[in-house]
Amino acid sequence: MKYKQIDNSLFCINRKNLTSLLQKNSIAIFQSNDEFPRSGDQNFLFKQNPDLFYLSGIDQEQSILLLFPNCPNPLYKEVLFLRQTNDYIKVWEGHKYTKEQAKAVSGIENIYWLEDFDNILHSIIHYADYVYLNTNENDRYAHSVTYRDIRFIETLRTKYPLHKFERAAPLMRELRPIKSPIEIELTQHACDITKDAFLRVLKFVKPGVMEYEVEAEIIHEFIKNRATGHGYSPIIASGNNANILHYTDNNQPCKDGELILMDFGAEYANYNADMTRTIPVNGKFTKRQKEVYNAVLHVLNESKKLMVAGTIWNAYHEEVGEIMTEQLVNLKLISTTDVKNQNPKYPAYKKYFMHGNTHHLGIDVHDLAGRYTPFAAGNILTCEPGIYIPEEGFGVRLENDILLTKNGNIDLMANIPIIAEEIESIMNA
Repeated sequence: MKYKQIDNSLFCINRKNLTSLLQKNSIAIFQSNDEFPRSGDQNFLFKQNPDLFYLSGIDQEQSILLLFPNCPNPLYKEVLFLRQTNDYIKVWEGHKYTKEQAKAVSGIENIYWLEDFDNILHSIIHYADYVYLNTNENDRYAHSVTYRDIRFIETLRTKYPLHKFERAAPLMRELRPIKSPIEIELTQHACDITKDAFLRVLKFVKPGVMEYEVEAEIIHEFIKNRATGHGYSPIIASGNNANILHYTDNNQPCKDGELILMDFGAEYANYNADMTRTIPVNGKFTKRQKEVYNAVLHVLNESKKLMVAGTIWNAYHEEVGEIMTEQLVNLKLISTTDVKNQNPKYPAYKKYFMHGNTHHLGIDVHDLAGRYTPFAAGNILTCEPGIYIPEEGFGVRLENDILLTKNGNIDLMANIPIIAEEIESIMNA
């Protein structure tokens, strides 16, 4: 792994928290993600199942975690199954975990090779009443491709039809949004790497550079600092491209007088940063660009204050909408008449700010969390207002990552330049 080994107390505590939620006499089983073909003889880079990583720290394909706290055989209360290496794998794929390394990473004492899984499971499953199995229940995921978890569920239901099968995802959705000190530290490190990349970009950008050249500067800084890479496909959107919310072509020239909206974040140890900045290509905002920019910054600063424990998702966005409405009226993009006559289901501000202002952040960029669960201390949330004006040929979005605590919010990106004049100063230094 590029990243430094994580203190395995994180995973030991995570497993303890999960098993405390299981019903008595329950087995919980978590599978690694599939390996997906990229071409005739090559797979896409492997990305671990976030729940398996959360519970074990194991970052390798074809891995299985089995938890059975009430198992009558103490050897199988907590078991990790790994792919056994061989001479062929060593030559063609390189390093795989040894049992000793897996123990050090996960804090799990009982490590077996994958070939032992079926026999061990069969020897203990009849002493369990409940079997907790995992699927992807992220609200943003639409299931269309059968994956390892689904296939495994079908297999177990066929072999053990009288067991009571339960969903593990609701338990993970309860646990994962509350970040531990180690998780906060890892996320902060991803944010710090993202800062370094942004500072590099500020010194690089000038009229005539291509969007993909900006992207190249970012990934250079990420890899140099031991990040795995991008947490998500980066958006480098110059000019009117900024009005395409998920623009990722990154293939156009950055022209004098335009703005560049850049949405990117480093992934470090499977934890992610998520940042957006908008900068002037020539190092100087026009009067109108700065007006819009400062309006977005105002919404960001005010809406950060609304992120407090107990706040409900929908209520938060309604309040953010009111703040944004005031700014759009000031910019003469909408009128007070528009607001008075607006459809409550589609407020007037939505014409220029059509996406949400926050999401949970963690092992997944859009992390697993309950949409109807109030914000809580320990949450890491993005704050990302934007104003998009196709008729004027530019858009502005700003985004920071915010940790909620009992004593107030902590902006994990507070040290990343965001004031317009500071950005201009760095670009023209």
